[in-house]
Amino acid sequence: MEYLLINHLLNTKKTFMFIYYFERLEVWKNARSLSKDIHILTNRFPKEELFGLVSQLRRATYSIPANIAEGMSRNSSKEKLRFLNIAYSSAMEVINFLILSLDLEFLTIEEYNYTREKIGLITNQIYALSKKIGES
Repeated sequence: MEYLLINHLLNTKKTFMFIYYFERLEVWKNARSLSKDIHILTNRFPKEELFGLVSQLRRATYSIPANIAEGMSRNSSKEKLRFLNIAYSSAMEVINFLILSLDLEFLTIEEYNYTREKIGLITNQIYALSKKIGES
């Protein structure tokens, strides 16, 4: 419910709350959506993986939108780029854990391909945003 409310507030022109710059970025929205997807997918992983692979995969995924948000709050281009680089690196970490999850048969090939495609979109968006910031 809260997710739908936030989406509604972010997509409504008449809001009564301040929306930060990062909340308007498609890359942040996509990374946030990926975080939700990974959280749901990992709920089905074996319970003995809760403090292992599940924790690692979730933390790496949550790191992507968190670093985009933190980076966009920085004043200098250099700092913005540093946090975007961390977000990109976290996406690579997520891919590693997804491959392992597929190898261990915790994910179907369809789930893997869907999340891998989403990460591809996000990393392309991070690259484009980094390039734009680097040129300014």
